[in-house]
Amino acid sequence: MADTIRKNAQREKRQRRVMTKVRAAARDRHILTVFRSARHIYASVQEPGGRTIFSVSTLSKELRVGGSGGGNLESAKKVGKLAATKAIEKGLKKVVFNRNGFLYHGRVRALAEGAREAGLEF
Repeated sequence: MADTIRKNAQREKRQRRVMTKVRAAARDRHILTVFRSARHIYASVQEPGGRTIFSVSTLSKELRVGGSGGGNLESAKKVGKLAATKAIEKGLKKVVFNRNGFLYHGRVRALAEGAREAGLEF
């Protein structure tokens, strides 16, 4: 249990450090924020002030139809592509990527690559 507490404390420390950089870059851009749990991955686009415009996850209706689960790389890539298409529909082409303290590796990286492939710039 001590390892879990230490890992969470390290992520929170990274999260604070990343958020200061994101706030500085997001004065005129929207923010694509990622949250990763053990089973699912979530992405939301927020205004610079913090209000959420929309969110997408492996639990979304559009992605549940495929039914390959939520904790793998291909699901994360699909979430990234869906988030990018929704953002482009709303007229948002450039965003700032907030990895929310998670390492840029695995599912977080797959989500980012999926969003870039769908046309989002960050």
